[in-house]
Amino acid sequence: MSTLRELKTRIGSVASTEKITGAMKMISSAKVHQNEQQLKQLQPYRAKLTQIMGHILGAEENFQSPLIESRDVQTAAVIVYGSDDGLCGAYNINIFKGLLQKLDGLRREYPGVKITVYPVGEKIARAVRKLDGVTVEVPAGVDSKMNGEAVRNFTYAVRDRFISGELDLVDVVYMKYKSMSRQELTLDQLFPVSSDVLLGGAAEGTDNQLYIFEPDANSIFNAVLPMFVQSTMQEITIENRASEQAARVMAMQTANDNAKKLEDELQLEYNKLRQQSITAELLDLLGGQVER
Repeated sequence: MSTLRELKTRIGSVASTEKITGAMKMISSAKVHQNEQQLKQLQPYRAKLTQIMGHILGAEENFQSPLIESRDVQTAAVIVYGSDDGLCGAYNINIFKGLLQKLDGLRREYPGVKITVYPVGEKIARAVRKLDGVTVEVPAGVDSKMNGEAVRNFTYAVRDRFISGELDLVDVVYMKYKSMSRQELTLDQLFPVSSDVLLGGAAEGTDNQLYIFEPDANSIFNAVLPMFVQSTMQEITIENRASEQAARVMAMQTANDNAKKLEDELQLEYNKLRQQSITAELLDLLGGQVER
């Protein structure tokens, strides 16, 4: 049976844990809002690129680009986003499950395909290193906290490998940010750029106006498409970062609630034990008076 001193020590430890989780929750909340602002700042640029792509595709010309070229898939790459830090609940576990799902799908659809995995984030990198049948490459300077320049360099490196034919297909697995309490596992195709993505941009960008393209629509298409892909990767990176912090907020909230519940239980046990101790002392005093 716990003594009063032991219970008091445990209550103090739980209270300290509660303060720590509360502080971590506040920090992660601030980071979520920061990433939300970055997404809002990126939206005008993405919207303008989408509009330009829509105008170009509305020209009803035949477009050619190495970034939209489909070929027999013998080599594939999967870029999987995770976190560099822990304490974010089942965030990395859910992403890893999505990666396994993607790998199984690739092997079923393309028997004998050679797969390379690019993990973004130390936690997910540790997990994928244990996988069999895949090549794992961790590019230098690439992590979940990388800035815009690092994202651009990483995207260009993967793009060059696709254009050269070293990779026939590139997919991305990440968490899409919906709200503080909801993040959605997303599996997208990066290369070749899918027709659905381009046609979606055409639908949004068409406004029934006539344009004259200089030097020509195909040249502009090939100049804008890499920028479109780059903005997509930038958005994915920020979405994933916001999702990580949101998952950490929820994990810290759960830990804080559990600590509060445990503190209340220990405080109740402490009060009961203290009451028993006081009652026993009173009985001893009354017993001494009766003996006199």
